Amino acid sequence: MLVTRSKSIVDQVNEILRERIRDATYSPGEKIPSESELSAEFSVSRATVRTVLAKLSVEGLILRKQGDGTYVNERIREVNTHLGGLWDFAHLIESSGFTARIQALSMELVIATEEQARALAITPGDELLSMVRLFSADERSAIVANNVIPTAFLTKPMEEVDGELRIREILKEYCDQDVAFAVTDIRSVLAGEEASALDAKPDDHLLNLKMVFYSKNNRPVALGDSYFNDKVLRLRLVQAWN
Repeated sequence: MLVTRSKSIVDQVNEILRERIRDATYSPGEKIPSESELSAEFSVSRATVRTVLAKLSVEGLILRKQGDGTYVNERIREVNTHLGGLWDFAHLIESSGFTARIQALSMELVIATEEQARALAITPGDELLSMVRLFSADERSAIVANNVIPTAFLTKPMEEVDGELRIREILKEYCDQDVAFAVTDIRSVLAGEEASALDAKPDDHLLNLKMVFYSKNNRPVALGDSYFNDKVLRLRLVQAWN
């Protein structure tokens, strides 16, 4: 199998192996092909394959056993996300066995607060696109998310933005920005005005996820302030320790 040059070779091989793990082409607990075998299949160097396997190992998707080979983590079936995929709520819902639905509740222009401006490396008072969206799992309200994006990034009119897309798709389609990673702060909070959207009671506790999304050049491109109802959707993570 030959890879193309539209993306970096490492990224392409990474996506292929990740998909094989996701769709159980390589089943949990199964030994995957060796570095030399994968190198020959993709027509890439062993160094490239080694880099990809190191990434997957750090995420806990595979386990490398000295002198034996590389195996898909057999615990992978017990979790619904790894740390790198925590912010993709639709994927989180789908990997938990539910049908995901994204509903745009509101979309408006707002002015950046000092806190938002500091996180986005912009000036207080700059214009932001604010999107409040509801993520459902089999029609049960699971997550309400408020994302803000500097309007300076928009390459198309705000009216064209489809709020039912995933955040990475919105940033790519309407801002020409590729998300490379996100930094997330997680805490437990009492349900506030989000309670009604999530079918929660005012004294219920929700998980509050505050996120900063970064592009490949390490530039902050969006913020997320989301509330997660763990009574609807269980959150389990896998993290490797090296």
